[in-house]
Amino acid sequence: MNQEQLEFVKNGKGFIAALDQSGGSTPKALALYGVSEDQYSTEEEMYDLIHEMRTRVMTAPSFNSDSIIGAILFEQTMDRKVEGQYTADYLWQQKGVVPFLKVDKGLAEEENGVQVMKLIPDLDDVLKRANERNVFGTKMRSVIKKANPEGIKKVVEQQFEVGKQILAAGLVPILEPEVDINSTDKEQIEQILKEEMLKHLDQLSEDQNVMIKITIPTVDNFFKELIDHPRVLRVVALSGGYKRDDANQKLAANEGLIASFSRALSEGVSASQSDEEFNAMLENSIKGIYEASIT
Repeated sequence: MNQEQLEFVKNGKGFIAALDQSGGSTPKALALYGVSEDQYSTEEEMYDLIHEMRTRVMTAPSFNSDSIIGAILFEQTMDRKVEGQYTADYLWQQKGVVPFLKVDKGLAEEENGVQVMKLIPDLDDVLKRANERNVFGTKMRSVIKKANPEGIKKVVEQQFEVGKQILAAGLVPILEPEVDINSTDKEQIEQILKEEMLKHLDQLSEDQNVMIKITIPTVDNFFKELIDHPRVLRVVALSGGYKRDDANQKLAANEGLIASFSRALSEGVSASQSDEEFNAMLENSIKGIYEASIT
């Protein structure tokens, strides 16, 4: 493990950029960027276009370690290049940004008010390749929709089980038990979730340090115990469907919680913009998210 990266992730000022839209979410991400589905006819063309978008983001002047600690990549992005370097190497060597990799294969069908992760049969191979590509850590997402204790317990158990496999490979896992912001019992879900997360964190050994990605809580500073836990390097927040300004406002009310936004980060940028317009819009976005993350 790169100790310089570890130190920056643990103590750096800024946020984690989420650039990990997968096959299912890529068409929506492209549409928001102004690229409609009639502009590509194959999956390969779709992935080429989303890589062009991500490259435009990563090479923008404001996308650097002054504001951004890390970036989460889609698996295919890890194997592609930016300005002649593999993406993870470009991020760290040219931008000072720590590379992470999304490793989950999507969500299973809802059961007991939650969607656990689908099985990841090739995880060992993916982790081996991630190490070869100089990736620091990983991310994997589950979703909780109802305050069902049995379902929430299953989500947390799976996150930690897979997380330990990732730790054993020498990488740092970002555990992401997302809470649906539209849930009518969101606050109750967060109570159950925090209790389950703390149980599992308390069982980790001193050399098993994780990160957590979580929905911004209903009650300000509700996840302080997670942020302060000795086995947690960092707790980051997803935008979860909130507009960027709303997400920034909610985030700023939670001390020690930093952003890991995807859609909110790229909100307002467009394929039709000139480089000057694109870079100005992205710089404004990064500035707002950064300021909300350091409060």
